[in-house]
Amino acid sequence: MPPTATIGILGAGQLGRMLALAGYPLGMRFRLLDPALDSPAGELAQQYAAPYDDEPTLTGFAEGLDLVTYEFENVPVAAARFLEALVPVYPPPAALAAAQDRLVEKTFFQRLGIPTPSFAAVDSYEDLERAVAEIGLPAVLKTRRMGYDGKGQAVVRAPEELRSAWQMLGGQGLILEGFVPFTRELSVLAVRGRDGATACYPLVENTHRGGILRRSVAPAPGLTPGLQALAEEYAARALDALGYIGVLAIELFEVEEQLLVNEMAPRVHNSGHWTIEGAATSQFENHLRAVAGLPLGSTAARGHAAMLNLIGTVPDVAPVLVLPECHLHLYGKEPRPGRKLGHITLRADDEATLLQRLAELEALVSG
Repeated sequence: MPPTATIGILGAGQLGRMLALAGYPLGMRFRLLDPALDSPAGELAQQYAAPYDDEPTLTGFAEGLDLVTYEFENVPVAAARFLEALVPVYPPPAALAAAQDRLVEKTFFQRLGIPTPSFAAVDSYEDLERAVAEIGLPAVLKTRRMGYDGKGQAVVRAPEELRSAWQMLGGQGLILEGFVPFTRELSVLAVRGRDGATACYPLVENTHRGGILRRSVAPAPGLTPGLQALAEEYAARALDALGYIGVLAIELFEVEEQLLVNEMAPRVHNSGHWTIEGAATSQFENHLRAVAGLPLGSTAARGHAAMLNLIGTVPDVAPVLVLPECHLHLYGKEPRPGRKLGHITLRADDEATLLQRLAELEALVSG
């Protein structure tokens, strides 16, 4: 496929925005489908503002496209499969289906021999009691579908908390997961091309606050070759099993030099934003290269990098931009509590300098 491909993106949020920004220098063109009229990517490409399941709109949207991709994992699978009959869709809708249901997702990884936290399906209160007896407490009760940024879950620490957690989450279609006393949270971003070529970015250390990613540091401090190799092995198994094309993010718990898979996202990912300035090829460009059938770019880190999300408010940018190798990315969103409004990336040649600058940046943003 020529680099002048016209690509449809399901979703017009900040990830769609950054995909378009990465693709225009390659000569690509974009068309968006998103029911929200004020989406961050809407000012960068033609947008069809309609529900994802509107088949006449999907038919018109697909006309003239070379392929379709998506920028968030809650796109209706039926819409992706409808489009697949008209135009290639990457990543494959099977990956979308697996990622949308936590039970299916955990079962998928276990079938591949990839460890996850212990888990059990919960469709009744009796199921919940049996699951607690099997897994123990503390545990995390989650909705199987539509949870993100800490939503749709509750930590249960004592038996008397079961009923309220059950009622709060709607009482059906749930999964109970064992509570993991992890050392830290990590993520690996992998990319697989149409020809089966694969590449992985360095493991990233993530810090969450209130269930929302606050910052990522890459490569993860203290990263060992063995841990990187293990993450890449798990990613390769998942990519091959799904016949995957594009960028796949896998969120992990590190527990005593071992890795447990928490969840996956079949798309470019917040913890990979550091790659825009911190890697030889950004996750966004590599995703587009992969889906368009172009050679993958190098995933090597350019020294050390960090990403800090701007959540709820945007700070005074002038003091921020004074910091060396500091880059601001705003999404054009209206501020509101808990909303990701943008991010800042930092880069440095060595880890000590990076962490010093990151501390200065966090003081400016929090202040």
